[in-house]
Amino acid sequence: MSELAPVLVGTAPLAPADVVAVARHGAPVVISPDALARVAETRAVIDGLAADPHPHYGVSTGFGALATTFIAPDRRLQLQASLIRSHAAGTGAEVEAEVVRCLQLLRLQTLASGRTGVRPVVVETFAALLNAGIVPVVREYGSLGCSGDLAPLAHIALAAMGEGDVRTPDGALVPASEALAAASIEPVTLVEKEGLALINGTDGMLGMLVLALHDLAGLLLTADIAAAMSIESQLGTDAVFAADLMALRPQTGQGVSASHLRAFLRDSPIVHSHKGPEDGRVQDAYSLRCSPQVHGAARDTAGYAATIAGRELASVIDNPVITVDGRIESNGNFHGAPVAAVLDFLAISVADVASVSERRTDRALDPARNHGLPPFLADEVGVDSGLMIAQYAAAGIVSELKRLAVPASVDSIPSSAMQEDHVSMGWAAARKLRRAIDGLGRVLAIEILTGARALDLRAPLHAGPATGAVRDLVRTVAAGPGPDRFLSPDMEAVTALVQSGAVARIAQEHAND
Repeated sequence: MSELAPVLVGTAPLAPADVVAVARHGAPVVISPDALARVAETRAVIDGLAADPHPHYGVSTGFGALATTFIAPDRRLQLQASLIRSHAAGTGAEVEAEVVRCLQLLRLQTLASGRTGVRPVVVETFAALLNAGIVPVVREYGSLGCSGDLAPLAHIALAAMGEGDVRTPDGALVPASEALAAASIEPVTLVEKEGLALINGTDGMLGMLVLALHDLAGLLLTADIAAAMSIESQLGTDAVFAADLMALRPQTGQGVSASHLRAFLRDSPIVHSHKGPEDGRVQDAYSLRCSPQVHGAARDTAGYAATIAGRELASVIDNPVITVDGRIESNGNFHGAPVAAVLDFLAISVADVASVSERRTDRALDPARNHGLPPFLADEVGVDSGLMIAQYAAAGIVSELKRLAVPASVDSIPSSAMQEDHVSMGWAAARKLRRAIDGLGRVLAIEILTGARALDLRAPLHAGPATGAVRDLVRTVAAGPGPDRFLSPDMEAVTALVQSGAVARIAQEHAND
Protein backbone atom coordinates (compact mmCIF):
# COMPACT_ATOMS: atom_id res chain seq x y z
CA MET A 1 0.00 0.00 0.00
CA SER A 2 2.88 2.34 0.72
CA GLU A 3 6.62 2.72 0.21
CA LEU A 4 6.97 4.49 3.55
CA ALA A 5 9.11 2.91 6.23
CA PRO A 6 7.12 0.53 8.42
CA VAL A 7 6.09 1.59 11.89
CA LEU A 8 7.07 -0.85 14.64
CA VAL A 9 4.27 -1.50 17.12
CA GLY A 10 4.64 -3.00 20.58
CA THR A 11 8.12 -1.97 21.69
CA ALA A 12 7.66 1.69 22.68
CA PRO A 13 4.94 4.33 22.62
CA LEU A 14 4.05 5.50 19.15
CA ALA A 15 5.33 8.94 18.20
CA PRO A 16 2.87 11.47 16.75
CA ALA A 17 4.75 11.23 13.45
CA ASP A 18 4.11 7.48 13.42
CA VAL A 19 0.38 8.06 13.81
CA VAL A 20 0.34 10.57 10.96
CA ALA A 21 2.41 8.26 8.73
CA VAL A 22 0.08 5.29 9.20
CA ALA A 23 -3.23 7.15 9.34
CA ARG A 24 -2.71 9.70 6.59
CA HIS A 25 0.00 8.27 4.36
CA GLY A 26 -0.58 4.53 4.58
CA ALA A 27 2.69 3.48 6.20
CA PRO A 28 2.66 -0.24 7.03
CA VAL A 29 2.90 -1.61 10.57
CA VAL A 30 5.07 -4.40 11.93
CA ILE A 31 4.38 -6.11 15.26
CA SER A 32 7.36 -6.67 17.52
CA PRO A 33 7.99 -10.39 18.18
CA ASP A 34 8.55 -9.53 21.85
CA ALA A 35 5.12 -7.92 21.92
CA LEU A 36 3.46 -11.04 20.54
CA ALA A 37 5.21 -13.16 23.17
CA ARG A 38 4.00 -10.78 25.87
CA VAL A 39 0.46 -10.98 24.49
CA ALA A 40 0.55 -14.77 24.64
CA GLU A 41 1.74 -14.71 28.27
CA THR A 42 -1.09 -12.49 29.47
CA ARG A 43 -3.65 -14.45 27.48
CA ALA A 44 -2.80 -17.40 29.72
CA VAL A 45 -4.01 -15.33 32.69
CA ILE A 46 -7.41 -14.87 31.03
CA ASP A 47 -7.64 -18.55 30.17
CA GLY A 48 -7.11 -19.36 33.83
CA LEU A 49 -9.83 -16.94 34.94
CA ALA A 50 -12.22 -18.28 32.32
CA ALA A 51 -12.03 -21.70 34.02
CA ASP A 52 -12.71 -20.20 37.46
CA PRO A 53 -16.30 -20.82 38.67
CA HIS A 54 -16.26 -17.38 40.33
CA PRO A 55 -17.32 -14.50 38.03
CA HIS A 56 -14.73 -12.10 36.61
CA TYR A 57 -15.87 -8.94 34.83
CA GLY A 58 -15.58 -9.13 31.08
CA VAL A 59 -14.43 -12.74 31.21
CA SER A 60 -17.44 -14.55 32.62
CA THR A 61 -19.94 -11.73 33.16
CA GLY A 62 -22.04 -9.33 31.17
CA PHE A 63 -20.98 -5.74 30.61
CA GLY A 64 -21.79 -2.27 31.96
CA ALA A 65 -24.98 -2.32 33.95
CA LEU A 66 -25.12 -6.12 33.39
CA ALA A 67 -21.74 -6.72 35.03
CA THR A 68 -23.24 -8.87 37.79
CA THR A 69 -24.78 -11.37 35.35
CA PHE A 70 -22.76 -14.61 35.22
CA ILE A 71 -22.36 -16.10 31.73
CA ALA A 72 -21.95 -19.85 31.38
CA PRO A 73 -18.94 -21.10 29.39
CA ASP A 74 -21.05 -22.36 26.47
CA ARG A 75 -22.51 -18.86 25.93
CA ARG A 76 -19.32 -16.81 26.06
CA LEU A 77 -18.50 -16.84 22.36
CA GLN A 78 -21.96 -15.48 21.74
CA LEU A 79 -21.39 -12.94 24.52
CA GLN A 80 -18.32 -11.51 22.78
CA ALA A 81 -19.94 -11.39 19.35
CA SER A 82 -23.10 -9.83 20.79
CA LEU A 83 -21.05 -7.15 22.54
CA ILE A 84 -19.45 -6.03 19.30
CA ARG A 85 -22.61 -6.23 17.20
CA SER A 86 -24.69 -4.30 19.72
CA HIS A 87 -22.05 -1.64 20.30
CA ALA A 88 -21.44 -1.06 16.57
CA ALA A 89 -24.30 1.40 16.75
CA GLY A 90 -22.89 4.46 15.06
CA THR A 91 -25.08 6.65 12.89
CA GLY A 92 -24.62 9.54 10.52
CA ALA A 93 -22.07 10.24 7.83
CA GLU A 94 -18.95 8.11 7.43
CA VAL A 95 -15.91 9.27 9.35
CA GLU A 96 -12.81 10.13 7.31
CA ALA A 97 -10.48 7.25 6.43
CA GLU A 98 -7.53 8.81 8.26
CA VAL A 99 -9.54 8.93 11.49
CA VAL A 100 -10.57 5.30 11.07
CA ARG A 101 -6.95 4.31 10.54
CA CYS A 102 -6.08 6.16 13.76
CA LEU A 103 -8.67 4.04 15.55
CA GLN A 104 -7.18 0.87 14.07
CA LEU A 105 -3.57 1.79 14.83
CA LEU A 106 -4.03 3.09 18.36
CA ARG A 107 -6.17 0.13 19.40
CA LEU A 108 -3.54 -2.15 17.87
CA GLN A 109 -0.87 -0.44 19.99
CA THR A 110 -2.84 -1.16 23.16
CA LEU A 111 -3.55 -4.75 22.14
CA ALA A 112 0.16 -5.27 21.51
CA SER A 113 1.00 -4.04 25.02
CA GLY A 114 0.13 -7.41 26.52
CA ARG A 115 -2.06 -5.83 29.14
CA THR A 116 -5.46 -6.54 27.56
CA GLY A 117 -5.57 -10.34 27.52
CA VAL A 118 -6.30 -10.89 23.84
CA ARG A 119 -4.70 -13.69 21.86
CA PRO A 120 -1.84 -13.00 19.42
CA VAL A 121 -4.17 -13.78 16.48
CA VAL A 122 -6.28 -10.71 17.35
CA VAL A 123 -3.20 -8.47 17.25
CA GLU A 124 -2.10 -9.98 13.96
CA THR A 125 -5.56 -9.55 12.43
CA PHE A 126 -5.70 -5.86 13.35
CA ALA A 127 -2.27 -5.34 11.79
CA ALA A 128 -3.29 -7.23 8.66
CA LEU A 129 -6.38 -5.05 8.20
CA LEU A 130 -4.28 -1.91 8.43
CA ASN A 131 -1.64 -3.18 6.02
CA ALA A 132 -4.28 -4.29 3.53
CA GLY A 133 -5.76 -0.78 3.52
CA ILE A 134 -9.16 -2.05 4.67
CA VAL A 135 -11.04 0.84 6.28
CA PRO A 136 -14.09 -0.15 8.32
CA VAL A 137 -17.10 2.13 7.99
CA VAL A 138 -17.36 4.21 11.18
CA ARG A 139 -20.22 6.64 11.66
CA GLU A 140 -20.16 10.23 12.91
CA TYR A 141 -22.29 9.78 16.03
CA GLY A 142 -22.26 7.13 18.73
CA SER A 143 -19.39 7.86 21.13
CA LEU A 144 -19.84 9.66 24.45
CA GLY A 145 -16.10 9.50 25.08
CA CYS A 146 -16.33 7.73 28.40
CA SER A 147 -15.91 3.93 28.30
CA GLY A 148 -13.63 4.55 25.41
CA ASP A 149 -14.90 5.45 21.97
CA LEU A 150 -17.13 2.41 22.22
CA ALA A 151 -19.24 2.63 19.08
CA PRO A 152 -16.43 3.70 16.71
CA LEU A 153 -14.12 0.98 18.02
CA ALA A 154 -16.91 -1.60 17.81
CA HIS A 155 -17.21 -0.89 14.08
CA ILE A 156 -13.48 -1.65 13.79
CA ALA A 157 -13.86 -4.89 15.73
CA LEU A 158 -16.90 -5.86 13.67
CA ALA A 159 -14.81 -5.70 10.50
CA ALA A 160 -12.16 -7.92 12.11
CA MET A 161 -14.96 -10.44 12.68
CA GLY A 162 -15.77 -10.30 8.97
CA GLU A 163 -19.02 -8.42 9.50
CA GLY A 164 -20.32 -4.99 8.57
CA ASP A 165 -19.11 -2.81 5.70
CA VAL A 166 -15.64 -1.53 4.83
CA ARG A 167 -13.91 0.61 2.25
CA THR A 168 -11.24 -1.02 0.11
CA PRO A 169 -8.01 0.83 -0.79
CA ASP A 170 -9.70 2.18 -3.94
CA GLY A 171 -12.63 3.49 -1.90
CA ALA A 172 -15.21 0.88 -2.89
CA LEU A 173 -17.85 0.02 -0.29
CA VAL A 174 -17.97 -3.77 0.19
CA PRO A 175 -18.96 -6.27 2.90
CA ALA A 176 -16.13 -6.89 5.34
CA SER A 177 -16.25 -10.63 4.61
CA GLU A 178 -15.54 -9.96 0.94
CA ALA A 179 -12.66 -7.57 1.65
CA LEU A 180 -11.04 -9.91 4.17
CA ALA A 181 -11.30 -12.85 1.77
CA ALA A 182 -9.70 -10.81 -1.02
CA ALA A 183 -6.81 -9.93 1.31
CA SER A 184 -6.50 -13.54 2.58
CA ILE A 185 -7.34 -12.45 6.13
CA GLU A 186 -9.22 -14.95 8.27
CA PRO A 187 -12.05 -13.34 10.29
CA VAL A 188 -11.39 -13.60 13.99
CA THR A 189 -13.77 -15.38 16.39
CA LEU A 190 -13.58 -13.54 19.70
CA VAL A 191 -13.23 -15.45 22.95
CA GLU A 192 -13.39 -14.41 26.62
CA LYS A 193 -12.41 -10.78 27.39
CA GLU A 194 -11.49 -9.96 23.78
CA GLY A 195 -14.60 -8.03 22.92
CA LEU A 196 -14.04 -5.57 25.75
CA ALA A 197 -10.38 -5.19 24.86
CA LEU A 198 -11.29 -4.09 21.36
CA ILE A 199 -13.62 -1.25 22.35
CA ASN A 200 -12.38 0.32 25.61
CA GLY A 201 -10.08 3.15 24.56
CA THR A 202 -9.75 6.84 23.77
CA ASP A 203 -8.30 5.97 20.38
CA GLY A 204 -10.64 8.04 18.22
CA MET A 205 -10.38 11.27 20.14
CA LEU A 206 -6.62 10.77 20.61
CA GLY A 207 -6.06 10.07 16.92
CA MET A 208 -7.95 13.20 15.94
CA LEU A 209 -5.95 15.19 18.50
CA VAL A 210 -2.65 13.97 17.03
CA LEU A 211 -3.77 14.83 13.48
CA ALA A 212 -5.04 18.23 14.62
CA LEU A 213 -1.75 19.09 16.31
CA HIS A 214 0.14 18.11 13.16
CA ASP A 215 -2.04 20.35 11.02
CA LEU A 216 -2.08 23.20 13.51
CA ALA A 217 1.71 23.40 13.59
CA GLY A 218 1.72 24.31 9.91
CA LEU A 219 -1.27 26.62 10.19
CA LEU A 220 0.28 28.65 13.01
CA LEU A 221 3.38 29.25 10.92
CA THR A 222 1.08 30.17 8.04
CA ALA A 223 -0.73 32.60 10.36
CA ASP A 224 2.59 34.33 11.02
CA ILE A 225 3.34 34.78 7.32
CA ALA A 226 -0.24 35.93 6.68
CA ALA A 227 0.16 38.52 9.43
CA ALA A 228 3.48 39.64 7.96
CA MET A 229 1.84 40.18 4.56
CA SER A 230 -0.93 42.22 6.17
CA ILE A 231 1.44 44.29 8.30
CA GLU A 232 3.72 44.97 5.35
CA SER A 233 0.99 45.83 2.84
CA GLN A 234 -0.86 48.04 5.36
CA LEU A 235 2.34 49.99 6.08
CA GLY A 236 2.62 48.66 9.61
CA THR A 237 5.80 48.58 11.65
CA ASP A 238 7.98 45.65 12.61
CA ALA A 239 9.60 47.53 15.49
CA VAL A 240 7.07 46.18 18.00
CA PHE A 241 8.32 42.63 17.41
CA ALA A 242 11.86 43.36 18.63
CA ALA A 243 13.44 40.58 20.65
CA ASP A 244 14.10 42.79 23.68
CA LEU A 245 10.43 43.79 23.81
CA MET A 246 9.38 40.15 23.65
CA ALA A 247 11.83 39.30 26.44
CA LEU A 248 9.89 41.59 28.76
CA ARG A 249 7.07 39.07 28.57
CA PRO A 250 8.75 35.69 28.23
CA GLN A 251 5.81 33.71 26.87
CA THR A 252 7.33 30.97 24.74
CA GLY A 253 4.83 30.94 21.88
CA GLN A 254 4.77 34.71 21.63
CA GLY A 255 8.53 34.77 21.27
CA VAL A 256 8.41 32.20 18.48
CA SER A 257 5.75 34.11 16.55
CA ALA A 258 7.59 37.41 16.96
CA SER A 259 10.80 35.86 15.67
CA HIS A 260 8.92 34.65 12.60
CA LEU A 261 7.47 38.10 11.98
CA ARG A 262 10.93 39.68 12.25
CA ALA A 263 12.28 37.16 9.78
CA PHE A 264 9.39 37.55 7.35
CA LEU A 265 9.52 41.36 7.39
CA ARG A 266 13.27 41.89 7.45
CA ASP A 267 14.71 43.45 4.29
CA SER A 268 11.26 44.55 3.13
CA PRO A 269 11.47 47.66 0.94
CA ILE A 270 7.87 48.46 1.84
CA VAL A 271 8.59 48.39 5.58
CA HIS A 272 11.78 50.38 5.05
CA SER A 273 9.93 53.01 2.99
CA HIS A 274 8.07 54.45 5.95
CA LYS A 275 10.53 53.94 8.79
CA GLY A 276 11.82 56.94 10.65
CA PRO A 277 10.43 60.24 11.95
CA GLU A 278 8.40 60.88 8.82
CA ASP A 279 6.02 58.10 9.85
CA GLY A 280 3.61 59.97 12.08
CA ARG A 281 1.61 57.04 13.34
CA VAL A 282 2.14 56.26 17.01
CA GLN A 283 1.16 52.58 16.92
CA ASP A 284 -0.64 50.03 14.80
CA ALA A 285 -4.03 48.48 15.54
CA TYR A 286 -4.12 45.48 17.83
CA SER A 287 -4.79 42.99 15.02
CA LEU A 288 -1.42 43.95 13.53
CA ARG A 289 0.61 44.83 16.60
CA CYS A 290 -0.59 41.96 18.81
CA SER A 291 -0.34 39.15 16.27
CA PRO A 292 2.51 37.43 18.18
CA GLN A 293 0.51 37.51 21.39
CA VAL A 294 -2.53 35.85 19.79
CA HIS A 295 -0.63 33.38 17.65
CA GLY A 296 1.75 32.68 20.52
CA ALA A 297 -1.06 31.82 22.92
CA ALA A 298 -2.29 29.25 20.42
CA ARG A 299 1.22 27.83 20.15
CA ASP A 300 1.43 27.43 23.91
CA THR A 301 -1.98 25.78 23.98
CA ALA A 302 -0.84 23.36 21.31
CA GLY A 303 2.29 22.65 23.34
CA TYR A 304 0.22 21.69 26.37
CA ALA A 305 -2.10 19.58 24.22
CA ALA A 306 0.93 17.80 22.76
CA THR A 307 2.06 16.93 26.29
CA ILE A 308 -1.32 15.34 27.01
CA ALA A 309 -1.25 13.52 23.67
CA GLY A 310 2.21 12.16 24.43
CA ARG A 311 1.06 10.80 27.77
CA GLU A 312 -1.97 9.23 26.14
CA LEU A 313 0.16 7.62 23.43
CA ALA A 314 2.18 6.01 26.22
CA SER A 315 -0.95 4.70 27.94
CA VAL A 316 -2.57 1.27 27.98
CA ILE A 317 -6.32 1.80 28.17
CA ASP A 318 -8.67 -1.11 28.73
CA ASN A 319 -11.15 -2.25 31.33
CA PRO A 320 -10.51 -4.58 32.97
CA VAL A 321 -6.76 -4.53 32.48
CA ILE A 322 -4.12 -7.12 33.31
CA THR A 323 -1.45 -5.66 35.55
CA VAL A 324 2.24 -6.42 35.28
CA ASP A 325 1.99 -8.81 38.24
CA GLY A 326 -0.90 -10.72 36.62
CA ARG A 327 -3.96 -9.28 38.35
CA ILE A 328 -7.07 -8.43 36.37
CA GLU A 329 -8.47 -5.15 37.64
CA SER A 330 -11.30 -2.82 36.75
CA ASN A 331 -10.35 0.85 36.40
CA GLY A 332 -11.51 4.16 34.97
CA ASN A 333 -8.61 4.97 32.64
CA PHE A 334 -10.91 4.82 29.63
CA HIS A 335 -12.56 8.12 30.62
CA GLY A 336 -11.70 10.71 27.99
CA ALA A 337 -11.54 13.80 30.23
CA PRO A 338 -7.82 14.59 29.77
CA VAL A 339 -8.08 14.44 25.99
CA ALA A 340 -11.47 16.12 25.75
CA ALA A 341 -10.29 19.14 27.73
CA VAL A 342 -7.35 19.91 25.44
CA LEU A 343 -9.43 19.32 22.32
CA ASP A 344 -11.76 22.04 23.55
CA PHE A 345 -8.85 24.27 24.55
CA LEU A 346 -7.45 24.01 21.02
CA ALA A 347 -10.82 24.90 19.50
CA ILE A 348 -10.77 28.14 21.50
CA SER A 349 -7.29 29.03 20.26
CA VAL A 350 -8.17 28.12 16.67
CA ALA A 351 -11.15 30.48 16.80
CA ASP A 352 -8.99 33.27 18.23
CA VAL A 353 -6.28 32.96 15.55
CA ALA A 354 -8.93 32.94 12.82
CA SER A 355 -10.63 35.94 14.40
CA VAL A 356 -7.52 38.11 14.40
CA SER A 357 -6.75 37.02 10.84
CA GLU A 358 -10.19 38.10 9.63
CA ARG A 359 -9.70 41.48 11.34
CA ARG A 360 -6.44 42.01 9.45
CA THR A 361 -8.20 41.14 6.20
CA ASP A 362 -10.99 43.60 6.94
CA ARG A 363 -8.50 46.42 7.58
CA ALA A 364 -6.85 45.79 4.23
CA LEU A 365 -10.15 46.39 2.43
CA ASP A 366 -11.15 49.60 4.24
CA PRO A 367 -9.75 52.79 2.69
CA ALA A 368 -10.13 54.55 6.02
CA ARG A 369 -7.61 52.14 7.57
CA ASN A 370 -5.46 50.61 4.84
CA HIS A 371 -3.25 53.63 4.22
CA GLY A 372 -3.82 54.46 0.59
CA LEU A 373 -5.11 51.25 -0.95
CA PRO A 374 -8.35 51.32 -3.00
CA PRO A 375 -11.64 50.28 -1.34
CA PHE A 376 -11.89 46.47 -1.19
CA LEU A 377 -8.71 46.42 -3.34
CA ALA A 378 -11.04 46.82 -6.32
CA ASP A 379 -9.80 47.63 -9.82
CA GLU A 380 -12.50 50.11 -10.87
CA VAL A 381 -14.07 51.33 -7.66
CA GLY A 382 -17.85 51.27 -7.88
CA VAL A 383 -17.93 48.93 -10.84
CA ASP A 384 -15.80 46.27 -9.18
CA SER A 385 -16.32 44.84 -5.70
CA GLY A 386 -12.81 43.45 -5.36
CA LEU A 387 -12.39 41.20 -2.35
CA MET A 388 -15.43 42.48 -0.49
CA ILE A 389 -17.24 39.15 -0.38
CA ALA A 390 -14.08 37.14 0.31
CA GLN A 391 -14.05 38.98 3.64
CA TYR A 392 -17.70 38.03 4.13
CA ALA A 393 -16.68 34.38 3.74
CA ALA A 394 -13.94 34.79 6.34
CA ALA A 395 -16.36 36.51 8.71
CA GLY A 396 -18.90 33.72 8.30
CA ILE A 397 -16.29 31.06 9.04
CA VAL A 398 -15.04 32.94 12.10
CA SER A 399 -18.58 33.19 13.41
CA GLU A 400 -18.91 29.42 13.10
CA LEU A 401 -15.54 28.86 14.75
CA LYS A 402 -16.74 30.85 17.75
CA ARG A 403 -19.69 28.48 18.04
CA LEU A 404 -17.39 25.48 17.68
CA ALA A 405 -15.24 26.88 20.50
CA VAL A 406 -18.04 26.23 22.98
CA PRO A 407 -16.62 23.32 25.00
CA ALA A 408 -18.06 19.85 24.57
CA SER A 409 -16.24 18.55 27.64
CA VAL A 410 -18.35 20.58 30.08
CA ASP A 411 -21.37 18.59 28.98
CA SER A 412 -22.26 15.14 30.26
CA ILE A 413 -25.26 12.92 29.72
CA PRO A 414 -25.78 9.71 31.70
CA SER A 415 -26.07 6.34 29.98
CA SER A 416 -26.11 2.57 30.63
CA ALA A 417 -28.82 2.69 33.30
CA MET A 418 -26.79 5.29 35.24
CA GLN A 419 -23.69 3.07 35.43
CA GLU A 420 -21.94 5.47 33.08
CA ASP A 421 -23.26 8.59 34.76
CA HIS A 422 -20.51 11.02 33.75
CA VAL A 423 -19.02 11.11 30.26
CA SER A 424 -16.34 13.23 28.59
CA MET A 425 -17.85 13.96 25.15
CA GLY A 426 -14.28 13.81 23.86
CA TRP A 427 -15.27 12.35 20.50
CA ALA A 428 -17.60 15.30 19.92
CA ALA A 429 -14.81 17.71 20.96
CA ALA A 430 -12.49 16.09 18.43
CA ARG A 431 -15.04 16.18 15.63
CA LYS A 432 -15.70 19.89 16.03
CA LEU A 433 -11.97 20.63 16.28
CA ARG A 434 -11.44 18.99 12.88
CA ARG A 435 -14.04 21.31 11.38
CA ALA A 436 -12.51 24.29 13.16
CA ILE A 437 -9.02 23.57 11.80
CA ASP A 438 -10.43 23.34 8.29
CA GLY A 439 -12.06 26.72 8.83
CA LEU A 440 -8.84 28.28 10.12
CA GLY A 441 -7.01 27.21 6.97
CA ARG A 442 -9.67 28.90 4.84
CA VAL A 443 -9.62 32.14 6.83
CA LEU A 444 -5.83 32.30 6.56
CA ALA A 445 -6.05 31.61 2.82
CA ILE A 446 -8.38 34.60 2.40
CA GLU A 447 -5.95 36.81 4.33
CA ILE A 448 -3.05 35.59 2.16
CA LEU A 449 -5.05 36.17 -1.03
CA THR A 450 -5.85 39.67 0.24
CA GLY A 451 -2.29 40.35 1.34
CA ALA A 452 -0.91 39.23 -2.02
CA ARG A 453 -3.18 41.65 -3.88
CA ALA A 454 -2.37 44.46 -1.46
CA LEU A 455 1.36 43.90 -1.94
CA ASP A 456 0.91 44.06 -5.71
CA LEU A 457 -0.93 47.36 -5.31
CA ARG A 458 2.03 48.85 -3.43
CA ALA A 459 4.11 48.79 -6.62
CA PRO A 460 6.64 50.13 -7.45
CA LEU A 461 7.64 49.21 -3.90
CA HIS A 462 8.68 45.57 -3.53
CA ALA A 463 7.71 43.06 -0.90
CA GLY A 464 10.32 41.40 1.30
CA PRO A 465 11.92 38.07 0.35
CA ALA A 466 9.55 35.85 2.36
CA THR A 467 6.31 37.73 1.76
CA GLY A 468 7.20 38.23 -1.88
CA ALA A 469 7.85 34.50 -2.30
CA VAL A 470 4.41 33.71 -0.86
CA ARG A 471 2.82 36.31 -3.12
CA ASP A 472 4.54 34.72 -6.11
CA LEU A 473 3.29 31.30 -5.01
CA VAL A 474 -0.24 32.65 -4.83
CA ARG A 475 0.17 34.01 -8.34
CA THR A 476 0.69 30.47 -9.64
CA VAL A 477 -2.95 29.70 -8.82
CA ALA A 478 -4.67 33.10 -8.64
CA ALA A 479 -4.20 36.15 -10.88
CA GLY A 480 -3.24 39.55 -9.48
CA PRO A 481 -5.19 42.81 -9.38
CA GLY A 482 -7.63 43.47 -12.19
CA PRO A 483 -11.33 43.54 -13.02
CA ASP A 484 -13.62 41.31 -10.99
CA ARG A 485 -13.64 37.63 -11.87
CA PHE A 486 -15.07 34.40 -10.47
CA LEU A 487 -13.42 34.50 -7.05
CA SER A 488 -14.29 31.16 -5.47
CA PRO A 489 -11.76 29.13 -7.50
CA ASP A 490 -8.97 31.49 -6.38
CA MET A 491 -10.01 31.07 -2.75
CA GLU A 492 -10.12 27.29 -3.05
CA ALA A 493 -6.75 27.17 -4.81
CA VAL A 494 -5.02 29.29 -2.16
CA THR A 495 -6.71 27.23 0.57
CA ALA A 496 -5.16 24.13 -1.00
CA LEU A 497 -1.73 25.81 -0.85
CA VAL A 498 -2.28 26.62 2.82
CA GLN A 499 -3.57 23.19 3.81
CA SER A 500 -0.83 21.36 1.93
CA GLY A 501 1.82 23.31 3.86
CA ALA A 502 3.20 24.92 0.69
CA VAL A 503 2.75 28.47 1.99
CA ALA A 504 4.53 27.72 5.27
CA ARG A 505 7.39 25.91 3.50
CA ILE A 506 8.13 28.65 0.99
CA ALA A 507 7.96 31.33 3.68
CA GLN A 508 10.50 29.44 5.77
CA GLU A 509 12.77 28.93 2.78
CA HIS A 510 12.89 32.67 2.15
CA ALA A 511 12.92 33.86 5.77
CA ASN A 512 15.89 35.97 6.70
CA ASP A 513 16.50 35.79 10.42
